[in-house]
Amino acid sequence: MMSLLVWPSDQVVAQLARPLGAFLLALLILLPARRFLLRGLYRYSGGEETVGHIVLETLRVPSLLWCIAGAVQTGLELSIIPAKYTASARSAILASFILSLCLVLASVSVRALTTQGRRRGFALALSGLGRTLIRVVIFTCGAAAVLSVYNVNVTPILAALGVGGLAVALALQDTLANFFAGIHILIEEPISLGAVIKLSSGEEGVVTDIGWRTTRVRNGSNNIFVIPNTKITSGILINYNLPEARQTADVAVMVGFDADVDMVQRIAIEETRTCHGVLATPEPSVFFNPGVTPTHLQFTVVFSVSAIGEKGPVQSEVRLRIHRRLRAAGVPLPHPPFDTREEAPV
Repeated sequence: MMSLLVWPSDQVVAQLARPLGAFLLALLILLPARRFLLRGLYRYSGGEETVGHIVLETLRVPSLLWCIAGAVQTGLELSIIPAKYTASARSAILASFILSLCLVLASVSVRALTTQGRRRGFALALSGLGRTLIRVVIFTCGAAAVLSVYNVNVTPILAALGVGGLAVALALQDTLANFFAGIHILIEEPISLGAVIKLSSGEEGVVTDIGWRTTRVRNGSNNIFVIPNTKITSGILINYNLPEARQTADVAVMVGFDADVDMVQRIAIEETRTCHGVLATPEPSVFFNPGVTPTHLQFTVVFSVSAIGEKGPVQSEVRLRIHRRLRAAGVPLPHPPFDTREEAPV
């Protein structure tokens, strides 16, 4: 048997070639225009940490897809596909464009706000809750726009969401309470990212994240406490960064009864002032407090450090420096109240 090859007519070839040629021509125009535009805008973006640079970095891939979608749309305008199918294709292209635009807006907003929040110390922009709220708002608007493209009546949907939302709210009371507590934390700022806090229940550490349900605190052992937001807003806590991060520290200096108190004060103040980590303002002070005790003379050195994390190491260094200086100067140190060679009194 011989198979007969049926060649399409010139009219059919022309009908197929016209939309294909329009697609390729639009693509050849849009892609170089995109590249030229992005390259020009990069020159005026102002650096990697600027909002303009962030926007351009986010648009690199989506803009390529938009060029392809525009070329497809141009080809559809000149195709022989029935109108009902091209209308569906146009709606799908427009819906895809809206969703991709939402992705771009969400990414740009989160990155830009995070960058600016890091510069200005804006807790809401740096927190996980802030990023979640931005995405929820943008994608909600995008979903409404997509529904409008397909002429969907949103009134019944909103009514159903209202009834369903009431049921969900009753079932998720604790979760919603933590969510609104997180918003309260970010607005009132009793704590902030990087702050050192201590709860009345004993948890202490550095705030690493304020999420939509929990707050994460890293302690000195590099472990993370995951604390519900309601525990932060309803309990008593100490924020060591308020009203400022500077902390006051003190060191006890004990000497024997025969010690020269003026020399002890001079040595204590000199060694404290020259110790690394001790702030020059306010100046360190030495007090004869509690003074004379049954076993020794005791002074208290008071100084300031820049943050609570430096308090322990600086106190240790001040003690060591004062002790070495007192021994080198021959200042008598206190003796135990009984002879350690004998049995201690009960």
